[in-house]
Amino acid sequence: MTALPRITAAQRRTRLVRRHLLAPSVRAKAPEAVADALVGLHATDPATVFLAAAARMHAPTVGAIDAALYDTPAGTPPDVPVLARIRCMRRTMFVVPAHLAPTIHAATAAAHTDRHRPHALTQLHDALGWTEHRYATVEQTVLEVLAARGGATAAELADAIPDLREGIVTFPGKPYQSRQRASTPVLGVLAAEGRIRRTRPAGSWTSAQFRWAPARPLPRMAAAEAKTELARRYVAAFGPVTADDLKWWTGWTVTDTRKALAATGAQAVELDEGTGYLLPEHLDSATEDTPEPAAALLPGLDPTAMGWRHRDWYLDPDHTKALFDRNGNIGPTIWWNGRIVGAWAQQPQGHINHHLLTDPGSQARTAIAGEIGRLTTFLTDTRVTPCYRTPLERRLWAPPSTTRTAN
Repeated sequence: MTALPRITAAQRRTRLVRRHLLAPSVRAKAPEAVADALVGLHATDPATVFLAAAARMHAPTVGAIDAALYDTPAGTPPDVPVLARIRCMRRTMFVVPAHLAPTIHAATAAAHTDRHRPHALTQLHDALGWTEHRYATVEQTVLEVLAARGGATAAELADAIPDLREGIVTFPGKPYQSRQRASTPVLGVLAAEGRIRRTRPAGSWTSAQFRWAPARPLPRMAAAEAKTELARRYVAAFGPVTADDLKWWTGWTVTDTRKALAATGAQAVELDEGTGYLLPEHLDSATEDTPEPAAALLPGLDPTAMGWRHRDWYLDPDHTKALFDRNGNIGPTIWWNGRIVGAWAQQPQGHINHHLLTDPGSQARTAIAGEIGRLTTFLTDTRVTPCYRTPLERRLWAPPSTTRTAN
C-alpha cells in the first residue's frame, strides 16, 4: 500500500498563517476579501465581525467594514451589500460574501427553513392562543411597516404593532426558561425565509440591536451541489482537515459530510490526528513558503480559532479551560506563527490587557506589543466586551483596582 503524504503540525501552522491572513505580508485590503478567504466570519457577537476583519486588513477602518456590511455598491442590485449576514453553519450567525450566500444557505440552513413556521405557530398558539389567521395578519403587517419605513428595529416594530409586544415563556419549567416578546419568533421566521434581513444596527458597530428591512429570498440551489461547493471552499481555506473537522464546522450528518468530501475530489493525507484531506491542487503547496514571523490578536469566536474540531496542533490542550467557556466558545486570543500563545481583553478604561500562556520569545513579545497598538488605534474610544465571557478574559478585563495587570 502506498503511504499517504504526511503533513506535519508545523506545516499546517504555516498554511494557517498564509491562508488565514495572519501575517502583514498576506493581509487583505478589503473586508470582503477577508470573509472570502475564511468562507465566513462568525457573527453571533457583532463585534467579532469587525475585529476579525480588522486583524487581517492592511489598513482597517470601522467605516470600510460597515460599508461592506450595509451599503450597496454602485452597479449592483439594490439592497445587496457585498457581505451578507445569515444563519448557516451549525445554525449560527455568520457574515459571508454575498455571492456565496445562496450556496451556503442551501448547504446548511435551507433544509431547516420549512420547520420554523410550524414551530413558531405552535409556540404562539400554545402561549397566547394565536390562530394561523392572526399569525398571518401580524406577519403581513410587519412587512407593510418595514416597506413603508424602509427599516425598523424589533422594538420599533413592537411599538407600531401591539401584537408583537405580547410576552411568551420559552422552555417553561426548564432551567433555561426565559421570556421573550412575540416579535422574536415572528421576525425569526421571516428572516429564516429570507423575506427580511438585518441592516445597520441602532447604536455603534458593537450593538446587536439590528434594524430589519425587506429582502428578496435567496435563490434556491440543489442541496447536494451546494454542500459539495461549501466543502470544497472549507477544505481550500482550512485544509488539511479531517472529516470530523468538516462535520463539526458545518453541522452536517456523518453521511452528508462523507458524500460532500468525496465529491470535492479531496486527496487523503496523513496528519497527527489521523487521515486528513487536501484539494489536489493544494498538495504541492502543503509545504509552501513560511510567511514572516507574525503575531495576531483575534477576537472571541474568531473563525480561525473555531475552525477545526481537532485543535491540538495550534492550541495546547492544557490551555483550553482558560480560553473557552462551558459551551465551547473561545474568547479573545493572541497568536504567534499559527499557534495560540495567550489571551487579551479590553478593560473598562480602554487599556488592552494581555497574558501569555507560554513564553514565545522576545521577537514575539515585540510583535504582540505592535498588534496591541494597532488594535488600540482601530478601537479608538470604543469599548468591546465579548458576548461569551471566558475565565481568562474575565480576569484580564477586571479593572486595575481589583486585580494586577497580567502583562
